[in-house]
Amino acid sequence: MKTVPDLCRRRAELMPDAIAFEELATGRIWTFADVDDRAERAAALFETMGLAEGDRVAVLCHNTAVFFEILFACAKARLILVPLNWRQTAAELAPVMIDSGAHLLLADAATADLAAALSSDQIPLLSFADYEERRDEIAPRARPATLWETDRPWYLLYTSGTTGKPKAVIQTAGMAMANAINVQQATGASATDHVLNFLPLFHTAGINLHSLPVFIAGGTSHIIPKFDADAVIALVAEAKLSLFFGVPAIYQAISLHPAFATTDFSAVRHWGCGGAPLPESLIRAFLGRGVVVCNGMGMTETGPTAFFMDRDHAVAKIGSVGKPQLLAEVRLVDIDGHDVPQGAAGEILFRGPGVTPGYFGNPEATEKAFAPGGWLRSGDVGRQDADGYYFIVDRIKDMFISGGENVYPAEVEIVLHAHPAVLEAAVLGVADARWGEVGHAVVMLRPGAEVDIETLRRHARERLAAYKVPKYITLVTDFPRTAAGKVQKHVLRATVATEASS
Repeated sequence: MKTVPDLCRRRAELMPDAIAFEELATGRIWTFADVDDRAERAAALFETMGLAEGDRVAVLCHNTAVFFEILFACAKARLILVPLNWRQTAAELAPVMIDSGAHLLLADAATADLAAALSSDQIPLLSFADYEERRDEIAPRARPATLWETDRPWYLLYTSGTTGKPKAVIQTAGMAMANAINVQQATGASATDHVLNFLPLFHTAGINLHSLPVFIAGGTSHIIPKFDADAVIALVAEAKLSLFFGVPAIYQAISLHPAFATTDFSAVRHWGCGGAPLPESLIRAFLGRGVVVCNGMGMTETGPTAFFMDRDHAVAKIGSVGKPQLLAEVRLVDIDGHDVPQGAAGEILFRGPGVTPGYFGNPEATEKAFAPGGWLRSGDVGRQDADGYYFIVDRIKDMFISGGENVYPAEVEIVLHAHPAVLEAAVLGVADARWGEVGHAVVMLRPGAEVDIETLRRHARERLAAYKVPKYITLVTDFPRTAAGKVQKHVLRATVATEASS
């Protein structure tokens, strides 16, 4: 499809009085008709402010329905939204503002000081309070609903920077539709569903897992400003949610909540997880409470849903991310780009309508990201079993060679996670005079647990070849993380190197 109808307008026409968003902290409710009306008024406001097609609008806010009306307004006015990471400093965000070429900055009250530091004569600041006042004073645009080109940039998501300089991943309406279909295939999302929006909106999961797909389906998103374990447990116990998506750090926090052992989780019919591997110990902890967590895998560049485990095989295939969903094509290739045989490890390549057209203003990075035939290089190593289920082996760049043998840190991390005292582990390859590289495990223990390093090393040796056993083990109380909950190994590596040299 070259175009899709105005998704916001069409949903409002189909279900005008149904609730699209509810902010639990404020009690504010947006029907689908409200969202469309406010988005149209916002589009008119942006036009009166002199913004023209293709101009970028930056937004800095915690989770709120206002974000989604601005998102739809940008589609209607053919602008490009740039969500900013409110966890970062002004020094970190200034290059993003420059790179994106933002023409306007919108900000909520919680980020006012940070926003003020980013605004300038060239990039005016409009607070959410002023934006809503001015929006309500303006009439909706007197024009028919627009068609949205499926390949036109709609919003930009800057990569979390786990390995280097962030890049602006282009997101389109076509990607949103493909993701909605993939999510529906995996979860059965419909107009009767209720989800919780709490993952940060500058990250693909905050928008697309599952709020935007559920909006397209006609369901309701309940919104809290950011993750709060008490609020999540309460909503689940009150049977307010039917679908749930979280990253491993979220599931970890829920499992450590005092009410985890007594909460009735049965109202949620589908539990999804992505962003990083979910340890088997955590999967089994939830199984003990009657919760089957379905792992998935995707990238900001894939919109993001590509893989999702089906509930019926989630227990039998623990560790798998499932199969490619309806609109995702997948290949596994060797270093020369040739398909590998079933069971062998290879780099995962993606293709399909959910894949980004590239990186905004960065043709060099775009060209480097794609293999011949329009296949997106993931940088992840995977394998497929005889039943067609996929398993993620590791990131290509995380693999290290010890004594001539390839070591995938994820395999070692899985073994360390299996120790009852270990809550989470991350393994790095570090230089070694004898072996070239050896493993350095950084381990976080469960609350109240104690274990000595030699015990952990013996545990690993009983389950791994000697060359895979970490030579070094460091105990920590927490990890540096991205907004998606991923351990920032490049930050961890610098920390470990600093400690080793001191």
